[in-house]
Amino acid sequence: MIEQLKTFPDHILGFIYKGHVSRTDYDSVLIPAVNEALKKQDKVRLYVETDATFSGIGPGAIWEDFKVGVEHLGRWERVAVVTDAEWIKHTMRLFSFLMPGAMKTFPPAEAEQARAWIME
Repeated sequence: MIEQLKTFPDHILGFIYKGHVSRTDYDSVLIPAVNEALKKQDKVRLYVETDATFSGIGPGAIWEDFKVGVEHLGRWERVAVVTDAEWIKHTMRLFSFLMPGAMKTFPPAEAEQARAWIME
């Protein structure tokens, strides 16, 4: 499941991933929020946090994540990901060269620092 966090200003999209994340979650929560924000903002920032119940992302969701990232490639100003999932950290490092903006991962214990960084 993906839940949108409403505690950020308009130019920052915040999400928390819980349990298993599916393509339906992307289609119903994340993609509409990204499209709406990009109608109002030239560039956006993205904050994603995985909570303790996070158990993974389905293959369809991974594809949607990739498509959303590439489709709006020049419009991501910063991306902060709070997770202890090593595969997510490795994936971010692998694809960071594609991103024009800054990307950082933070362990769950540093979630406040991640929120501060995305707000700078």
